[in-house]
Amino acid sequence: MITFILYTRAGCHLCEDMQTHLSSLQNDHPFALEVRDVDQDPDWIEKFDDKVPVLFLGDHEICRYFLDLVKVKDVFLKKYT
Repeated sequence: MITFILYTRAGCHLCEDMQTHLSSLQNDHPFALEVRDVDQDPDWIEKFDDKVPVLFLGDHEICRYFLDLVKVKDVFLKKYT
């Protein structure tokens, strides 16, 4: 199963929007979503800080700030796996 990693921050409306959209996509496409709060790890704060939300598949960044449906759907067509 594909596992996306979403780096977020509490109180971030863009983060909430991306997570909501991704959750909706799970109805049509089976994937796992691991949500990581950047404020829980100093390395994540250093790496992402105000650059959230950011969505990854493994080490590959899929999109930042806004959900890119084309790139996410490409994952299911095996372009990133």
